Amino acid sequence: MARITNSDTMKHVDSKYELSSLATQRVRDLNGGAEPVVPANDDKPTVTALREIASGKLDIGNLRHEFVQSYKSVPVADDSVNSVESQSEDPLLKELDAELENTLIENPIAEEELEEVLEDSLPEEADDKE
Repeated sequence: MARITNSDTMKHVDSKYELSSLATQRVRDLNGGAEPVVPANDDKPTVTALREIASGKLDIGNLRHEFVQSYKSVPVADDSVNSVESQSEDPLLKELDAELENTLIENPIAEEELEEVLEDSLPEEADDKE
């Protein structure tokens, strides 16, 4: 296992908070299929991400941009239909959105059923108050 210290990585980032944020983003990228810029060996994605940051071979500016953009993409309501669609280009997310929307359209829940489900999910109040 590779040994990475804070002093190895802090040369390339501004703070420990930024390091954890950027490493988290890079782990997401690696788990999503991105090719590592350093040999991964048998290291876990977290160690690989930290080794990449410490190597200086990773484009930190681009990683910062990806991190910020990952929190900007949120579902947007479509006014023409009662649906919520993800603005993501990920085909898996689009497929999941379509399945969810079809399920909601095919199996609508009546208002009375919704109220009953909500009432059942609330904790019961104690009858005798002291």
